[in-house]
Amino acid sequence: MIEESPDSVLPSSVVGLYASLFEHGSTTEVQLLSDAGHPRSQDSRDIIASLRRSCESFHRLNAPRSAAYCSHRMAREYFTAGDFDNAKQLFDGVTGLYRQEGWITLLWETLGYLRECSWRLVSVKDFIQYSLEMATLPVFSSSGVETLDGKRAYGPAGPPTLSQRETIQQEVFSLLKGHASELSSGLIIQDDQPTSLTVDLVNPLRMAFLTSVAFHSQTMKPGLSALITVSILSQLPHPVEIDQLEIQFNQPSCNFKVVNDEEFFTKEVKEENHDTHLKSIPSLILTTNKWLRMTFEISSGQSGKLECVSVNVMVGHLFTFCCRPESPASMEGLALWKFEDLMENFPSIDPIVSFSGQKYIQVEEPEPQVELTLSASSPALVGESFIVPVSVISKGHAIHSAELKINLVDAKGGGMLMSPRDTEPFSLGDHHVELLCVSGAFEEDSQSNSDDIRKIQQSFGVVSVPFLGAGQSWSCRLEIKWNRPKSVMLYVSLGYLPNTETNSQRINVHRSLQIEGKIPFTISHRFMMPFRREALLLPKVTALPDVHRKMRLPLNERTILMVSARNCSEIPLRLVSLSIEPDGNQDPESSCSVQQSGSVSFGPPLIVPGEEFKQVFAVTPQANSPNIAIGTVHLKWVRDSNPGRHSNVVLMKQDLPGVSVETPTLVVSLDCPPHAVLGFPFSFYIKVHNNTSLLQEINYTLGDSQSFVFTGRHTDSVFILPKSEHIISYKLLPLVSGLQHLPIVTVTSVRYSAAMNPSLAATTLFVYPSEPYFDTGRKSELVHAS
Repeated sequence: MIEESPDSVLPSSVVGLYASLFEHGSTTEVQLLSDAGHPRSQDSRDIIASLRRSCESFHRLNAPRSAAYCSHRMAREYFTAGDFDNAKQLFDGVTGLYRQEGWITLLWETLGYLRECSWRLVSVKDFIQYSLEMATLPVFSSSGVETLDGKRAYGPAGPPTLSQRETIQQEVFSLLKGHASELSSGLIIQDDQPTSLTVDLVNPLRMAFLTSVAFHSQTMKPGLSALITVSILSQLPHPVEIDQLEIQFNQPSCNFKVVNDEEFFTKEVKEENHDTHLKSIPSLILTTNKWLRMTFEISSGQSGKLECVSVNVMVGHLFTFCCRPESPASMEGLALWKFEDLMENFPSIDPIVSFSGQKYIQVEEPEPQVELTLSASSPALVGESFIVPVSVISKGHAIHSAELKINLVDAKGGGMLMSPRDTEPFSLGDHHVELLCVSGAFEEDSQSNSDDIRKIQQSFGVVSVPFLGAGQSWSCRLEIKWNRPKSVMLYVSLGYLPNTETNSQRINVHRSLQIEGKIPFTISHRFMMPFRREALLLPKVTALPDVHRKMRLPLNERTILMVSARNCSEIPLRLVSLSIEPDGNQDPESSCSVQQSGSVSFGPPLIVPGEEFKQVFAVTPQANSPNIAIGTVHLKWVRDSNPGRHSNVVLMKQDLPGVSVETPTLVVSLDCPPHAVLGFPFSFYIKVHNNTSLLQEINYTLGDSQSFVFTGRHTDSVFILPKSEHIISYKLLPLVSGLQHLPIVTVTSVRYSAAMNPSLAATTLFVYPSEPYFDTGRKSELVHAS
């Protein structure tokens, strides 16, 4: 052993490692410094500075355990130097890691230092918290921190034994109850400053006061009682006598206090709690690792969620532990005690409550004595203002300060009643369904007008309801408009007070109604050439699908447009009018003439479900253009049933697609009498008009028919002069009576390969077996009468 002091200390070559330099004549020896020899070689400031650098290095190396060891050594240096503020701050920083890792011995030592720092800094709350946490730690047979010289250090609190835990607990509860002790001289709880500690899920004092609250049922009727079990578990070594318990809820009227039987009838307790509900049990003593179970009856007159928010444990008259209760169904065990050999017990004797109980219960709403009704006789149709009558009838008591809330939501989920992406032709706005207004019997006096809360939005509305006495009624009408087909849930809630008392509970009545929004009519259209007349246009080869191809119409030629409206709803509808209106932005120079060929003569026709109404229009394009807008179909309809409730005329619009207008090369028409007589010949003409300025060659054929014989060429070709017409004539003799098909006619332009292929309807002729007789006088009378 070298008795003399070293001459110098070498700089740290390893993080936190210092060595002493010894000289023996011409030789030099390096010896590592021990904890005992280190302070003799260097003062505390240098030691703390080196330890801080080491701690920072370990943090950068992501080594939290080594960094915590350096922080612990720094805190001890501050504690030895008397700097208790910095020491307490560093000790607090390492306790979190020790709790997480379960290092009970290191945690005991660190809490001992923190307890001593709190006593030196006269911090009552911190002293109580650290002391109670130490008293609830598990005890191991071998404890202590071994130093470099082989000894064990326990810190200011001494060894972590059961007797030491009991001593610490006795000291703390003496302070809480205000008894004289060695600590009373330094730590005193002032009478005018009551102190409290909050014990929640992350607080270490959860080991001292683990609170559980469980209702025995999920719902309860207002005014009726339900059972609730409050349980407290403690790991303190000595039994704890609680002076008073206060159970607090989110509804303050349900709060109550629990006291001992001995104190229940004392005058002091009654005077202190004259405004609080008091309940008593035989004993309020916590035993180590044994649940203190208390079951009470509780009632609530207010509907909604009733939840226990706090269990306040009062020890003495000046200190309270505000414990956040847990539900048994979601309660976790104590982390530091989960590996200890403890007998398992449950918060409640009833296993169902222990495993599924919750700290809240749903208080049902009181039975209303008001009838709220909604009615809708049929599905709603797109475009109309659909009326939903709402009536309120008071049966048992008066209705004060009432309001009606209306809400529209999507019946298929999602809640949205609008979709800006929709581009369907019947979508009239961004909102698929809109609440237009609420109309009905509203009071007109000045007081009701000043208190009116009438607010209407697209899918929500609030309307004030006037005062109603017992037996009186009130009604209104909801006007809802569908802009597109959608199934909607209509929710109507009536909230009111049964009396004018300030503490009376508001009663709510809810009703819902699902309404299907459907399309009234589906509109379709079809272009047709005039009867037995066709304009030959230049053929075009295109790869576009049929849905994207524009209809081609001949210039200055009449084309038949057939517009059909089919009733696709479930109710009969009356069609007021069906017309085509020109587009307001249409260029007059590139337009077409649209004429209606007929009209409704005997009032609006009744269109039953599934029936189709057809209207014929004559379209004549007046400009040669690749894109001409014909117009918009305007369909006006009205409900046939309940004209008083749904008598408004609804306008339905649908744009017709644009068409391409071209000049026809040839116009071919077939001319024959409207009917024929068996055995009598008649003339059949094929007229071809050349609209071009060129000489046109055409090929034509007339096929054989079993119903007719004819004179003339079966096939031939002719030349037609520009801007002139050529007529090909035949004589046909009917051989069979009845509805017969004329010989098939084919006309083809050689230059443009445009051909005419008439339809079967255009080549159909009725042949009478003999000459028919028509009463021309009677016919004229009918025409004159009409």
